[in-house]
Amino acid sequence: MGRDDNLVTLVRDRLRLHRGTPSRRLAGALADLAQTGALAPGDRLPSERDLAQAVGVSRGTVAAAFNALCEEGLCERRHGSGTYVLGTPLGTPSFGGLLKGGAVVADLSTSVVPDPSHLVVPPLDPAALLRAPSGHGYDAMGDPRLRALLRGGAAGAWPEGGGEVLVTAGAQQGIDLAARVLLRPGDRVLVGDPVYGGALSVFRRAEAIAVPVDLTAPAAVADALARHRPAAVYVVAVENPTGALPDLRPAAELAAAAEVPLVEDRTLAALVHDGAPPPAPLAPLHPYGTVTVGSLSKVLWGGLRVGWLAAPEPLLARLVDAKLDADLATSAVAQRLAADLLDHNPPGPWLAELARRRDHFTAALAARLPDWTWERPAGGLSVWARLPGVDTDRFAVVAREEGVAVAPGSLFSPDGRHRDRLRLSFALPPALLDQAVEGLTRAWTAGHGG
Repeated sequence: MGRDDNLVTLVRDRLRLHRGTPSRRLAGALADLAQTGALAPGDRLPSERDLAQAVGVSRGTVAAAFNALCEEGLCERRHGSGTYVLGTPLGTPSFGGLLKGGAVVADLSTSVVPDPSHLVVPPLDPAALLRAPSGHGYDAMGDPRLRALLRGGAAGAWPEGGGEVLVTAGAQQGIDLAARVLLRPGDRVLVGDPVYGGALSVFRRAEAIAVPVDLTAPAAVADALARHRPAAVYVVAVENPTGALPDLRPAAELAAAAEVPLVEDRTLAALVHDGAPPPAPLAPLHPYGTVTVGSLSKVLWGGLRVGWLAAPEPLLARLVDAKLDADLATSAVAQRLAADLLDHNPPGPWLAELARRRDHFTAALAARLPDWTWERPAGGLSVWARLPGVDTDRFAVVAREEGVAVAPGSLFSPDGRHRDRLRLSFALPPALLDQAVEGLTRAWTAGHGG
């Protein structure tokens, strides 16, 4: 589906948060994405046939969902063109039938920079933004200035002299390109558990099998490499959802010895709190078989859709070919804007603000929800909270009724484990975090009959 792949991944994840008929669940998932900005006014939805095939429902189900969205005033059908999002501002009390309790007041379900308000925006020259080395803008490797900044460690996640980089449309595309090059249907991929749900979606789409293993335990990794003969090992430098900083060096060395490619996801590597340095890249430990994936979404803003990957030749050449097949090139305008923003926005101030929001949020959770437990996240954007005696798939529905979107733990496991866990983003401004904790407290009280 080309440009709709990321949308399909988000829809699949959101379907789990809704109940009712298949069409109502699908309509609710799409309404979620419009409310939280993943679908913007003017966006065209995938065709009924394409979305039905991608999500695994009938075309009639998609048609009924689109009809419901149009009846709610969220979308409109344009004859001969498709179905388009109309949308309303976040927080307006619309779409009540689809979202049960009404609008999402606070979305803690997505581990993202909530808005670009923290950025220092330099004076922009529109004419300069429209320049590209090729003239036509289809520069497969990406903008030279941005690539030089990334090679020099401007994003805080890649050391100076770390090698050549290919600019991608976000880290999600980087993971997808790695999967296209490294995996075939039926292949196995070793992953942590819990692990980033977006990567699991990519592996499912590639018809590969994600095998959970404790990647910090050398004996477990060695056994899994021998027993499963995987096509790749996927590791996350700063864990998503836990925010932990795992020691993955033994896993990288074992993958190198077994000649199994390593995909290191460094999307959150620049977001390490409390003065600790970013984890060192693993590529030097596995120099001929590592694909390193990164992103500017967490240090700048996800709306830029600018990420990167690095790999040794000839693996990099295969990744470039896959990029050309996927979309020819990443937006030249977004890349030039990203380079300007990198020049004016060192990660320090945003890191300090994130740490303040983390501490504010966890203090509020501890005060209002003392039964919940978690490890203080050393990095990233989220808290991995345990709710004793609760199925968080069900709790997510109750929380939604109180205006708070949360991500249940089962989304972060290859086999649906962690059903007593929630990933809760702390990246929102403190006032919204306070509202979120109030809503979670009401949901917890309702769920326990308090």
